[in-house]
Parts: sequence; structure tokens; C-alpha cells
Amino acid sequence: MAHYRASESKREQFRRYLEKSGVLDTITSVLVALYEENDKPDNALDFIKLQLDATGPESADAEALRMELADLQQKCNILMGDNKELRNRLMQYEPSPEEGPAE
Repeated sequence: MAHYRASESKREQFRRYLEKSGVLDTITSVLVALYEENDKPDNALDFIKLQLDATGPESADAEALRMELADLQQKCNILMGDNKELRNRLMQYEPSPEEGPAE
């Protein structure tokens, strides 16, 4: 009887772990998507693998990539402005092609 309770406790801990980490929600949503599929795929396991791959790392990495993209775009805009300013300053010291070289 004590052995039964110990294994039940481990099961409950494992279930809580899966719930906390979002595994249960993800698996449930994939299974619901399979259930709601009008044309059931020939290979359900491939469908599940595809769905897990599509929902897994992208959601975690997507926000980090979006933030990195925004940061890099901002840096690019700053550098483009600096480049334009430096080109304008350089034009003040270089003769224009119309004047020709100084003799």
C-alpha cells in the first residue's frame, strides 16, 4: 500500500511539472488541431511532429528575434544618418567633379 502511494505521489509531481512547463497545454492544442482537421492526415504522428515543430521553439525565440531586429534596425538608421552627415562634411573639403583638379 505504501508503494502505491509513493508512485502516485511521483505521478502527481510529474503531472504538475508537465503542467507548469506548458507541455500539457501544447500537446492538448496539437491534439485538438488534429481532431478539428477536416481531412485527417494519413500519418497522425507526422502531423503531430509538424505541429510541435511549428509551435515549439519559434514562440520562445520569436520575441527575442523581434527585439534583436528592432535594435539592429535602430542601429542601422543611426549609422545611415552618421554616414550621410560625414559625406556632407567630406564634400566641403573635396572639389566637385565640375571644377576639375587644382593646378
